[in-house]
Amino acid sequence: MDTQMARQLQQFLEEDIGQGDITTNSVFGPQQEGEAVFIAKEEFVAAGLDEIAPLVFTTRNPGIVCRSLKKDGDTARPGERIFSAHGPVRDLLSAERLALNLVQRLSGIATLTAAFVREVEGLPVRIIDTRKTTPGLRIYEKYAVRVGGGHNHRFSLADGILLKDNHIAAAGSITLAVTILRDKAPHTLKIEVETENLAQVAECLACGVEIIMLDNMAPALMREAVALIGGRALVEASGGVNLANVREIAETGVDLISVGALTHSARAVDISMRLVDKEPSLY
Repeated sequence: MDTQMARQLQQFLEEDIGQGDITTNSVFGPQQEGEAVFIAKEEFVAAGLDEIAPLVFTTRNPGIVCRSLKKDGDTARPGERIFSAHGPVRDLLSAERLALNLVQRLSGIATLTAAFVREVEGLPVRIIDTRKTTPGLRIYEKYAVRVGGGHNHRFSLADGILLKDNHIAAAGSITLAVTILRDKAPHTLKIEVETENLAQVAECLACGVEIIMLDNMAPALMREAVALIGGRALVEASGGVNLANVREIAETGVDLISVGALTHSARAVDISMRLVDKEPSLY
């Protein structure tokens, strides 16, 4: 993952820096060194400090020395120093915005995920993400979900079979679509089908579908669906899930709850970077 991420981060840096950091390069000489620290401005679950922030700085300059003062998954509190980097001031400042953007974004996702996980504590259910991620940032955002205690759904369309409403409509029926898949798809992949009512759930059971998604069903209907399935398939709840209703959904007996909001609606947390006097004991 390091090589892939390093290539991508280099592109991100090139996008941000363009032909050069005119302000920084005009003010500071190439030999001037300093230490930069990230400071939490609010409470959040940290993500991106173990590997991603260091990789941003070392991609800019391999000689920069980084230290994570909080680990991914730790709780950061207002005023705490959570990360430090030492090296040429020019490179520290040129990499600042990309490093902050990623850590703020990922920590926001981890924090929101952790809130969902807390809401269903004690129940045998997993909070999972979706493919509703920022283009180009999926590997980072799905990592942040795991940091927050959640789990990942498919990373890409090649990772699993999921028949959704448009597939079913175009194929003609769940039964026909599943029959085609059984003939053409690899036997190693499970089939998941999105359902909207009990009739579709029953049709999935008749086809031997391994995972049944209950899409935008009211909790009362979900309970009926879970009872009808009776453990013959994994059950995923999806659609309209939020912090106010996630526990009620979990209590219906579903195995998985997918939440698109984890990645498409998480608020970036507030972190600042400050140049400070070097502390020799840290390096």
